[in-house]
Amino acid sequence: MPARPHAVHRRTTYAVTVLAVATAVALSACSGAAEASSSGPAGSTAQAGPAVNTSPDQKRITATKDDKAAALLPAAVRERGTITAANAGAGGGTPPLVFTADDDKTVIGVEVDLAHLFADKLGLRVETPATSWENVFLGIDSGRYDVALTNVTVTEERKEKYDFATYRKDDLAFEAPTGGTWKVTSGKDIAGKTIAVGSGTNQEKILLDWNEANVKAGLAPAEVKYFQSQTDYYLALASHRIDAYFGPNPSVAYHVATAGQTEAIGHFSGAGDSLQGLIAVLTKKGSGLAAPYAAAINSAIADGSYAKVLQRWNLSTEGLAKSEINPPGLPKTD
Repeated sequence: MPARPHAVHRRTTYAVTVLAVATAVALSACSGAAEASSSGPAGSTAQAGPAVNTSPDQKRITATKDDKAAALLPAAVRERGTITAANAGAGGGTPPLVFTADDDKTVIGVEVDLAHLFADKLGLRVETPATSWENVFLGIDSGRYDVALTNVTVTEERKEKYDFATYRKDDLAFEAPTGGTWKVTSGKDIAGKTIAVGSGTNQEKILLDWNEANVKAGLAPAEVKYFQSQTDYYLALASHRIDAYFGPNPSVAYHVATAGQTEAIGHFSGAGDSLQGLIAVLTKKGSGLAAPYAAAINSAIADGSYAKVLQRWNLSTEGLAKSEINPPGLPKTD
């Protein structure tokens, strides 16, 4: 949800994805899909996709302390033994990033799991307060929060004020009904298809750029469709009025896992063709926390616990081979 054309747009797209949780049930009824198996974990569905546990009892993946990573912590943080990692999950949140469990009060999600996992590696107890997107940055600036794990993309503008330790790819995905053979590996693959996308989003810009290139190459353009809500997008997908929906990968992955009627048929960087967008731990510039977090993340990558967390939330495609500190970010916009 970066604060740039891509990010402001992504933020708008993510805001409506909260509806997808309720929509998954409605879509099953509309299409005659089988009900979720009662043998899965509490609060989960078990259809075509992997089960997702949305109960307050998360049974999180844990990890052992990495002494080398912990030794990099600022002395004050190491001595107090706690760290505050903010999540933008107020008002219900956005599955599967940060959202409220079935009890309507416990904050869960992949970002919460990773905050706990990295704190394990650093030998710290972690608090994960859910706040608004705007207050994440205000809280970091004021020192209320030490770090934030909340789908923040690395940008050149943000690097002037904050330090980053990367932990996920920032990806978009195409979602289509299961059972098809069509895959999207490049812009040419959308020729002649009908695709839904959020108006004013970065993914819309990517589609329109691809259409322009396809027309110049003598290919048929895709028909781009717009709907008022996430519910409408998924109803159109279920009724085959569109060939695919192009949206933020985490939201697509969550709908694939919970509805069990669709699959991701292509993944692309949220930054476009020129750069792989990266999601990172955000901390105040000069705080001394980026280096220990990068070390903790790399330790979790090495021992396999990181991969288990991503797999748990159907986000394995967003995994990194290595955490980096302040890598190239999305360029400044005019």
